[in-house]
Amino acid sequence: MQIALLGDVMLGRLVNDQLKVAAPDYPWGDTLPVLRQADIRFANLECVLADDGTPAAGKMYHFRSDAKNVESLRSAAIDVVSLANNHVFDYGVDALLEMLATLDEHGILYAGAGIDLESARRPVVRWMGATAVGFIAFTDNEPGWEATARTPGIHYVPVDTGDGRVKELLDMVRRTKDYNQLLVVSAHWGANWGSTVPPAHQSLARALIDAGADVVFGHSAHIFRGIEIYRGRPIVYSAGDFVDDYAVDPDERNDQSFVFLLETEGNAPRMLCLHPTNIARLQTRLASRNAGRIAERMQRLSRQFGTRSTWIEGDKVLEIPIDPVS
Repeated sequence: MQIALLGDVMLGRLVNDQLKVAAPDYPWGDTLPVLRQADIRFANLECVLADDGTPAAGKMYHFRSDAKNVESLRSAAIDVVSLANNHVFDYGVDALLEMLATLDEHGILYAGAGIDLESARRPVVRWMGATAVGFIAFTDNEPGWEATARTPGIHYVPVDTGDGRVKELLDMVRRTKDYNQLLVVSAHWGANWGSTVPPAHQSLARALIDAGADVVFGHSAHIFRGIEIYRGRPIVYSAGDFVDDYAVDPDERNDQSFVFLLETEGNAPRMLCLHPTNIARLQTRLASRNAGRIAERMQRLSRQFGTRSTWIEGDKVLEIPIDPVS
C-alpha cells in the first residue's frame, strides 16, 4: 500500500482568485500522476472552504476558499484532511460548519476539528480492503479555538508532555491502534521558521510512536525539516508548504517541499519516497533542475537523526528505507 502525505495546502487568497478562472486541478500542477500512485492521499487543509463567515478579529492573515473548491481536493482524489490548524476558524464558526458539511457531502474524511470536543478529537478510518488506516490530528496553535464539550473547535494539544491533554492524546493513540492496522498522527505544531527541530517535538513524536503511531506527520512550519526513523517508524517533523500564495524567503525557501509517498509492507512502513516540489504561479510542480538540491538539503537535515537516504537522479526521488524492528 502507498499513502501520499502532503504538507500545508492553502487554497485561499490569490489561489482562490486563480480558481475562479482555472480548472479545479490547477493548484496541483504536474504532481497529479504521483498522487495517483497512492492508495490514500492525506493533506493538511490550511484554510476554510466556505462562502460565508466574518473574518476573525485580531488575526493578520485570513484564509478562505470558495466552497466550490472542494472540487480541487476531489480533482487530486484527496481522501483525508487535517483541520487541526490555525486557519480553520479564520471566518468563524458558521464558516467552519459550512466546510464540515461540504466535506461530508463529498466524502472527504477529516480529523482535528468538529462541532464539539468529542468530534474534534475523533480519529477517522480509511479502509483499504481489509486494512484499516487511522488518522488522528492535533495542533498546538490557537489555544483559544480549543473545542469544548458544547462548542465547536479544534483538537488542541500543547507540546508539553506534562500537560494532561498530552496524556489523553497518547491514550487515544493506544486505543485507536487497537482497531487500526496502520495509524498516522498529524501534528500541526510549532513556529513558522527555522530548520532546527525543537526538542519538545522530538520527545512528543517519540512518545506517540511508543504509544502505537506508525507515522508522525508534522507541519505548520513554512519550511521542511529533517526526518527521523524511530523504532522502525518515520517521523516527518515538518513537511513545509505544498500549495499557497506566500512570499518566498530566499534563504529558508518556503516554496520547496515534497510529495511524501509512504510505502508499506503488510502493516508496517518500509520506505519513504520523497518527490521534490516547487510552488510557482500559485501551483505546485515537481522539481526538475533544482530537485537534487532540495533532496540534498533534506538529506543534510535528516542526517542528524542518523537517517539513511539515497537520491535516485533518474527518477528524481529521495528514498529513505525503513528497516523493520527486530
